Amino acid sequence: MEKRTLGRTTGRQVGVIGLGAWQLGADWGQVDEADALGTLHAALESGVDFIDTADVYGDGRSEQIIAKLLRERDAAGDEPGSLTVATKMGRRMAQEPANYSAANFRAWTDRSRRNLGVDTLDLVQLHCPPDPVYASDEVFDALDALVEDGTIAAYGVSVETCEQALSAIRRPHLASVQIILNAFRLKPLDRVLPTAREAGVGIIARVPLASGLLSGRYTAETVFGADDHRNYNRRGEAFDVGETFSGVDYATGLEAVERLRPLVPAGATLAQFALRWIVDQPGVSVVIPGARNAEQAHANAAAAVALSPLDQATHKAVQDVYDELIRPQIHDRW
Repeated sequence: MEKRTLGRTTGRQVGVIGLGAWQLGADWGQVDEADALGTLHAALESGVDFIDTADVYGDGRSEQIIAKLLRERDAAGDEPGSLTVATKMGRRMAQEPANYSAANFRAWTDRSRRNLGVDTLDLVQLHCPPDPVYASDEVFDALDALVEDGTIAAYGVSVETCEQALSAIRRPHLASVQIILNAFRLKPLDRVLPTAREAGVGIIARVPLASGLLSGRYTAETVFGADDHRNYNRRGEAFDVGETFSGVDYATGLEAVERLRPLVPAGATLAQFALRWIVDQPGVSVVIPGARNAEQAHANAAAAVALSPLDQATHKAVQDVYDELIRPQIHDRW
């Protein structure tokens, strides 16, 4: 798998397809521990070497399952440092600026270190904090202190909006920005990706399949479980609505999928096509699709190995679908 430098880390190289571990913790229906570990192993077997999680996914469950994987790798004698685990912090309390303090950062990172069974966290990201946090020198001084004492190796932010991303990129020690980027979310291409490239900040593309819409497996009759955010957060009832289907109306998303389907190369799936589209974007360090089983993990990784870069006509066709169907709904929202 092609590797790229992960922003302003200490030269850390990661494969362009990683694994998002939200599904292994909560909010996507139940995934038992054996299946979760099987998914992790399948991803690594396919060349994945970057896993993204958060302290709030299953209230630590995702981190704890990843810790079991790390212990198994240690016992097998795998090379230390060959796997990057990024986590996030800040959503286990109210999203109020005063809670983003040095003391809380210490408590949150200590908990994640215990959950993951590591002394130093590879990458810690503020988990979609409110706007005032990006303007706080004290916040970033506290993050710098965690790097200096070895609690974390690097830090970044996960954002909801392009303006938040641009604010964060101005911070001199920020390693990475995690942002929603997919065929239904093209706004980051306008300013965020070029600005990040110029600054040397890594881009971690999240929600790459628009909560599964871009897998092409769903229809108007699909029913999502009561414990699945694609059911209970369609209008932003639990958290930012942009996290569910990228904020796109479900019916519109289904229509857009049918417009994209003819663009998929022979032998590939729509999901692989959608991932390849993201990998093609200049400035992307790694894209982090989720997976609920080994088959999905293998298929996701294959998008970077089996598919060649898409031609310019295909990229233009994706843009046209966005401009006609998606842009009016979401472009000015995030």
